[in-house]
Amino acid sequence: MAGGLIVVLVIAFVLMIIIAKTAVVVPQQSAYVVERLGRYHATQNAGFFLLLPFFDHIRNRLSLKEVVREIAEQVCITKDNVQVTVDGVLYYKILDPERATYGISNLLDAITQLSQTTLRSEIGKIELDRTFEERSHINLQVVSELDKASESWGVKVFRYEIKNIQPPQDILAAMEKQMRAEREKRALILQSEGTRDAAINNAEGQKQQVIKASEANKQQRINEAQGQAEAILLVANSTAEGIRMVAESIKSSGGFEAVQLRVAEQYITQFGNIAKQGNTLIIPTNLADVGAIIATAMSTIQKAKV
Repeated sequence: MAGGLIVVLVIAFVLMIIIAKTAVVVPQQSAYVVERLGRYHATQNAGFFLLLPFFDHIRNRLSLKEVVREIAEQVCITKDNVQVTVDGVLYYKILDPERATYGISNLLDAITQLSQTTLRSEIGKIELDRTFEERSHINLQVVSELDKASESWGVKVFRYEIKNIQPPQDILAAMEKQMRAEREKRALILQSEGTRDAAINNAEGQKQQVIKASEANKQQRINEAQGQAEAILLVANSTAEGIRMVAESIKSSGGFEAVQLRVAEQYITQFGNIAKQGNTLIIPTNLADVGAIIATAMSTIQKAKV
């Protein structure tokens, strides 16, 4: 009786082990690669399934989620032979569990090594100064090269991001001096441009001032000339009007006699002025003959009247 109980317990224990080995639950976003008698049999996705005891074996358990993997820092040499230390982050996802299992012996190590070698190759194509501004281009090139190689592994590479680019300390010091020199150069250029613009503005202002002054002087001369012309015209008109009035007076009654008297007065007045201006005086022979002189002047006036 006791021996039979032991046999039953042993059988129950064996059945429990068999059930535990054959009944499998696959979690969400996971895939199990099953082999039967050492050969690929099926890929089981999320859910429950049974293995054939002693024949089926779970070869690989894979996650179908997007995986983030840090790529350890490594020394890369730029095109201008400067050593820089670069590290990054890789994002990829398994699309085909069968190829990820049988396409390569160590998927994670292969992706890591390939990303590092590709990064070194891309860094070697550019100079140090461009590595900082070309990070996006480098990331795209690494992803492109990884995606080509990983397609046969059933893996899709989505992104690669460079975390840090660390040049040597002496290079950093040289770059800092260069940036300081560039800033000082830009400051000097801006200062010289400001001085130049100020000089141009001053010259333009002086030019405008000279132009305005010359225009004002020109206008002043024009106004003065117009004033002188108008004054001359007024004097001429007045003179003409006076002459006309004198002529009319001569023609009137008693006018001729008044002219004779005026001529005699002017003669005596002017002769007196001449005597006052100097000690030496030349006197005509007929100076005392005022009547003759007046007669000569009146004869001239008479001829003009006729």
